[in-house]
Amino acid sequence: MTTQQIPVVVLAGFLGAGKTTLLNHLLRSARGTRIGVMVNDFGDIGIDAMTVAGQVGSTVSLGNGCLCCAVDASELDEYLEVLTRPESRLDVIVIEASGLAEPQELVRMVLASENERIVYGGLVEVVDAAEFGATRQRHPGTDRHLAVADLVVVNKADRVSADELRSVREAVAGLAGRAAVIEASHGRVDPELLFDRVVPDGEIEGQMSIEDVLYGSDDAAEHAHASYETVSLTASTPLHPRRLMAFLDSRPEGLYRIKGFIDLGAADPANRYTVHAVGRFLRFYPEPWSAGEERLTQLVLIGSGIDAAGLRKELAACELSGPRDVPDEAGMWGLLRYVPQTEEEPEETLF
Repeated sequence: MTTQQIPVVVLAGFLGAGKTTLLNHLLRSARGTRIGVMVNDFGDIGIDAMTVAGQVGSTVSLGNGCLCCAVDASELDEYLEVLTRPESRLDVIVIEASGLAEPQELVRMVLASENERIVYGGLVEVVDAAEFGATRQRHPGTDRHLAVADLVVVNKADRVSADELRSVREAVAGLAGRAAVIEASHGRVDPELLFDRVVPDGEIEGQMSIEDVLYGSDDAAEHAHASYETVSLTASTPLHPRRLMAFLDSRPEGLYRIKGFIDLGAADPANRYTVHAVGRFLRFYPEPWSAGEERLTQLVLIGSGIDAAGLRKELAACELSGPRDVPDEAGMWGLLRYVPQTEEEPEETLF
């Protein structure tokens, strides 16, 4: 890739679910990560935008390297253009949808955008554990929204009993299909579940920052990583493109993100393939191997309730088994569908 694309995450959920609380948590936890926030307000007064940024209007600096702007859906592309300018140096953009918005339409707008500096970062749906049943009655669209989510955050988990939380989570999982489902209190979701956090110069990765001390708590520290797992996979043998696509197409429920590099051996000896997958969305980016670089497949898989041993076994089954195990000429076709072209149909990027 000639330039690093900026992931655009859509944050949705009905009124009162805790979207703005979660967003503010992400901003406080940003440290060296520069976050662009687009608050999708439809009313005359942008209450959520004021809560996040302190004022409404043009793009606002939040003082920690992050930027915020309140926009109508029709202005989405215009502000994506503003936020993705090189001088903004943003690492991720989060669109907080109005509580009454159709998140699927915002996702389609992101996918249809002609801005080459962005890439879809997933639809995160927030639900209120204490009000989930009532929300489904008041808002029949809840089930439809959950069905298209890539990640569901069952928020306010501290406000219900263990049995109630289990019941809500099971109901959400049944409606959300293959989406990952995690629990949270006060919107405390580890940012690294949603995007790659940038470690500032001079900071040791994993150490507590001043923000951790000021805004964190023992409960937050204890449970920050409890809701999801990260699995790292490495293969020194090239992968068969057809079997790799079968692996990606059949990946289990709860597997939210996949990132890393793929070695396809003789199928394309000149290039390694960067892979970016979130929910049902998939992209491959071919780039030349560096001279002398060790040719490995290195993947990181992030999700909730995933089977690390099973995933390693499935990846191992994708490896070439010997001299006679050679991909045929059509073996790359399935994979190449997910390599960005000059003109592509956005729907083809979804499984």
